[in-house]
Amino acid sequence: MHFSIPPTIPLPALQARIDGKTKPPGSLGQLERLAQQIGQLQQSLTPSLGQPQLLVFAGDHGAARAGVSAYPQEVTWQMVENFLAGGAAINVFARHNGLQLQVIDAGVAHDFGARDGLVDAKIGFGTNNFIEQAAMSEDDCQAAIARGAAIARQLADDGCQVIGFGEMGIGNTAAAALLTHQLTGTPLADCVGRGTGLDDAGLARKQALLARAAARAALAPGAPALSVLAEFGGFEIAMMAGAMLAAAERGMLLLIDGFIVTSALLVAAEIAPAIGDYCVFCHRSAEPGHQAQLRALHAEPLLDLGLRLGEGSGAALAWPLVRSAVAFLNEMASFESAGVSTQA
Repeated sequence: MHFSIPPTIPLPALQARIDGKTKPPGSLGQLERLAQQIGQLQQSLTPSLGQPQLLVFAGDHGAARAGVSAYPQEVTWQMVENFLAGGAAINVFARHNGLQLQVIDAGVAHDFGARDGLVDAKIGFGTNNFIEQAAMSEDDCQAAIARGAAIARQLADDGCQVIGFGEMGIGNTAAAALLTHQLTGTPLADCVGRGTGLDDAGLARKQALLARAAARAALAPGAPALSVLAEFGGFEIAMMAGAMLAAAERGMLLLIDGFIVTSALLVAAEIAPAIGDYCVFCHRSAEPGHQAQLRALHAEPLLDLGLRLGEGSGAALAWPLVRSAVAFLNEMASFESAGVSTQA
């Protein structure tokens, strides 16, 4: 599958517009860089952020039943029900920050039936146990990417300019750790964290199980991203990667959440390196592997709140900052319009 994502083009007048606002140059820090990024992405001095959507991709992992998580696999579908009922943290943050929320069933081991707010894109009822075999076939991996891309393209056709990415899937920090290890070359021990709250014994078990999975696959350094994804990923991670690639191809802004979402971006960035121009890195996760991801992507996140919830919570919390960056660019007076003197 091919995605055409060109690097964004510099817009010299944009920096002049930012510098001409009634403030000392650079005094709005990261908001100025964010305004420049969004204006450059849209090739506009007055960018917009129409119809923002937050998508929570849900999927189950066969390795969850091997003990890589503190929670049983059934929590995935139970939390999807919580999302649909409006009771999760991401529901609260999305409501209060003006984000439309959709839940995508990428591969939960549960039959939900037709439900309001749920997009049925299910590839299968969870992946295989990657400790014993590849998590998914190459065909299923490609199908998940294609379905994610189709979701993003439909949103673009409907006028959406911003997609925030979130996820739910018991065991997916284990998948993200293996993806990060393989795609960044970071030692596996530095990529493995406590996930949903493992104690010391649980963390040691998780590290041992993931070492077994890495040894089983025996992928060479620099193995193709899609091969790595098929070995260790989840349907929700593959679907996010596809949605990210298609969204960037359509010129949309991507709000990147934490560890699991960024593991999908690592895959997408191997396929189309220019995708980084379209990404806002919303927060720095407390999961240790996220630091390796951010280093590999040369990314500086907006927030550092010690979050490790997932669900897209960091993206929803960062969204007001993204809106503020565009608002100051569009609405703040210039020195000239306000009649304020510039430096002598």
